[in-house]
Amino acid sequence: MTLVSDAAAIAPGGSFRLGLRQELEPGWHTYWRNPGDAGAAPEISFTAPAGLAVTEFEWPAPHALPFGPLVNYGYENAVLLPFSATAPEGLRPGDTLVLEAHATWLICKEICVPEEGRFRLDLPVEAAPRADPAIAPSFRAADLARPRQAPWEARIGFDGEAGALRLDSPDFSPATLQDAHFFPVDPSLIDHAAPQMPQIQEGSVRLSLKRGMAPLPPGPAAGVLVLIDGAGTRSAYDIAPIPAEVPPPLIGDTEAMPLWKALLLSALGGLVLNLMPCVFPILAMKAMALARLSGAARGVVRGHAASYTLGVVLSFLALGGIMVGLRMAGMAVGWGFQFTAPGFVAVMAWLMLAVGLNLSGVFRVGGPVGAGNTLASQGGHLGSLATGALAVLVATPCTAPFMAAAIGTAMVLPYLEGLGIFIALGLGMAAPYALLGLWPGLARHLPRPGAWMEVLRQVLAFPMYGAALWLVWVLAQQVAPAGLAVALAGALAIGFAAWALGLAQAARRPLGRRLGWAGAVLGAALALAALPILSATPPARAGDPSMTGAEAWSEQRLAELRAEGRPVFVNMTAAWCITCKVNERVALRREAVLDAFARRNIAILEGDWTDGGPAIAAVLRAFGREGVPLYLLYPAGGGEAEVLPQILTEGALVHALEAAAPLR
Repeated sequence: MTLVSDAAAIAPGGSFRLGLRQELEPGWHTYWRNPGDAGAAPEISFTAPAGLAVTEFEWPAPHALPFGPLVNYGYENAVLLPFSATAPEGLRPGDTLVLEAHATWLICKEICVPEEGRFRLDLPVEAAPRADPAIAPSFRAADLARPRQAPWEARIGFDGEAGALRLDSPDFSPATLQDAHFFPVDPSLIDHAAPQMPQIQEGSVRLSLKRGMAPLPPGPAAGVLVLIDGAGTRSAYDIAPIPAEVPPPLIGDTEAMPLWKALLLSALGGLVLNLMPCVFPILAMKAMALARLSGAARGVVRGHAASYTLGVVLSFLALGGIMVGLRMAGMAVGWGFQFTAPGFVAVMAWLMLAVGLNLSGVFRVGGPVGAGNTLASQGGHLGSLATGALAVLVATPCTAPFMAAAIGTAMVLPYLEGLGIFIALGLGMAAPYALLGLWPGLARHLPRPGAWMEVLRQVLAFPMYGAALWLVWVLAQQVAPAGLAVALAGALAIGFAAWALGLAQAARRPLGRRLGWAGAVLGAALALAALPILSATPPARAGDPSMTGAEAWSEQRLAELRAEGRPVFVNMTAAWCITCKVNERVALRREAVLDAFARRNIAILEGDWTDGGPAIAAVLRAFGREGVPLYLLYPAGGGEAEVLPQILTEGALVHALEAAAPLR
């Protein structure tokens, strides 16, 4: 532990910075202002000449340090705790300011060791202050680790032991944010060891909290919010959540919802899911299945109902298990997460197209389908199970009433209880069909099989084509036009495969059947070969730059601007980078900053790394970075680029612009 200053010399009455710097052996840690479940924060007191003024520590953002059943807040390896000081006015050049301090702190590994030390720092007094270049980088690193003021409003509330913290902002989405954690200043506000299970959705972040020993204060509850963005960059923000009554809609009552209520809402949500637009195309297959059961024996009805129900429940269970497991592993996934993958969306579109072609009679699963009892006997239990699984896959983009609260509860419950929520969803969705298994006599009230079923079959093909078109529209929001063209080419290959399969089924000679099957296999293979190409195409991106007046970055344009002698500001950003979005709001789009760009004729180049392109990646590596944001400022008249901090403030950016392009 050492006492350091960023000043090699100070001026009378001038301000300078001090810091308590600690270097720790591997495995040891020290503590934040709120040490968590155990520990003690460092303290320092001064014996110095009259007139010296010092502030409190400017605490860097802490890390959570689990230890058995406890969670502490603090630092490992090394930390600098900076604070500001003002020299006495009565000093004169040539004097020496002697600072004497006493500090106490605690370090822990398997054991905890309370330590203390006395420090002396002699600072020469000169007419003008002089910085110490050897220690300045340590203070800059500590400043980057300090929380910034959050640009979002936060709300916090409890109902009994359960509570939540919520922030709303268009900056938040599963694509821009990986993880979040709240560190309260009050040591007794929350249970530090309780998992916070961040729920990251479009436009909001919600953390589940467990009440500690202290009541919720009447005013804002101070704390630090740490966010990990899509690139893995850690940033911290000072927040003061406003107390809110729970359960309010703004916090959501999922954290305090009893399990029985969540199960009931899940079942209701699954039942209503049958009426949602994204599920409607599957009603085509359900209607045909119901028609097949008309007049069938009780055992047949029960068997098909059980197979369909099992397919729905198992699929919900699989999706729920993946979701809950990924969330427990710290990944941000939400309902319908598989539809964020363009390859999955393309495959589903092709599948809907193939089902539609099958219903239109281009090819037949299981051979030619006739009317009457022949139709009722086809499909098999495997077909009913597959129909249930497909219904769940297509249903996931929709969130029916009652589902949001239930799924939110599943994300914060223990693993097995969370899976119970998804089982209830599956049972609710399969309920209409499962009723036939409990009361097979209901099937007798359905219309008798006949020729009308073939007409119904062909009519129901059109909802499937509509589903395929909708999925193509979804894909168009995710990939560039080239990727959409690849997906459409795959659809063409699927259509060819269906046509060839139909020829094979209708052929009377072995050669015709072999050629038809060969064409079907070729078409399916071509469609599958399109998937890697689709994955390699760039994603769709917004064409508007994030900064007014910005041009697209390129090496050529940068060289042209520098040849003209113009100062250039380079902004390397990405759509999924939450730090980039915050910097835009708190610095890059501020009126004073935009005015500084305009008055100094500073060109702005913006590089979009949303697709992880190699050109921008090469620039990042050239400046020692592996991710965005990266801000480069090339001065007027030539010279090397200055790499600005990843965490921008309005004042610091304006100061950098003034230094790079001074007004004449």
